[in-house]
Amino acid sequence: MHKVIISDTSCFIILSSIDELSLLQKLYGTIITTQDIAMEYGENLPNWVEIVIVKDKQKQQLLEMQLDKGESSAIALALETANCTLILDDLKARKIAHQLNVSFTGTLGIIIKAKQKGIIDAVKPIIEKIKQTNFRISPELELQALKEAKE
Repeated sequence: MHKVIISDTSCFIILSSIDELSLLQKLYGTIITTQDIAMEYGENLPNWVEIVIVKDKQKQQLLEMQLDKGESSAIALALETANCTLILDDLKARKIAHQLNVSFTGTLGIIIKAKQKGIIDAVKPIIEKIKQTNFRISPELELQALKEAKE
């Protein structure tokens, strides 16, 4: 069965700010997100991003006691979606997703996978572009990503 990929706002923002949003489509075809994330993103999402409504609003509201609306909606949607992976960058949100047994990756994980699949030649130039934005990557995380990408 095809794995469902759900994205939080940060991945859309980071990849679009460095003109690499198409990596998501090249890797996965269709990406799913929530209305809250689409609104947080603030721009029109490409037609290969499908907006899905979270059914369990109570679960989302409980998550909102600890996380922002976008992250809460993404985790709530992941909890009601079988066979999915959530793209999540925020550390606190990742810890909660882990506690709830939600499978996740981050934007750097997407970039590494794009190299592994031959969609891009190297991870380092993309990391360098990300470092020019306001998205922070710790030196340890950068080193780990480059090691995983065999660079």
